[in-house]
Amino acid sequence: MINKRAAMSDNPLASILEMDGEERYDYFLDAVVEERELWILVNGDNQFLKIVSEEDGVGYLPVWPAEDFAADYAGPSGDLSPKAISLPDFFKKWVPGLSRDGLEVGVFPGADSELWITLPEELKQDLQDVLSGSF
Repeated sequence: MINKRAAMSDNPLASILEMDGEERYDYFLDAVVEERELWILVNGDNQFLKIVSEEDGVGYLPVWPAEDFAADYAGPSGDLSPKAISLPDFFKKWVPGLSRDGLEVGVFPGADSELWITLPEELKQDLQDVLSGSF
């Protein structure tokens, strides 16, 4: 079995995290469509991480395109762990639930403070556009 972290020579993780918010958003769309899953962070009670913006009070669910990115964001504390959500589950369960709860989606938090925050339905549409090849 290959250690994924050891196989990441020259740390492409860091170079991707240094992209600006829009570049990370595009990377996220392509990676999620390719893998057919996205990643969130959950605590020991399986409750998902929700962040409320200090600036405008908007609550959002941070999501990542791969387990390594989510784990990197969580840090070494062990309080949060990555959890995969399949694309069909995200479309059928999460998008309606987030919309109902008034939560937005923070796509792929990175090294900078710039974050692409979008409505769940808009993210779903963008992902469907990439799936159909029209993005």
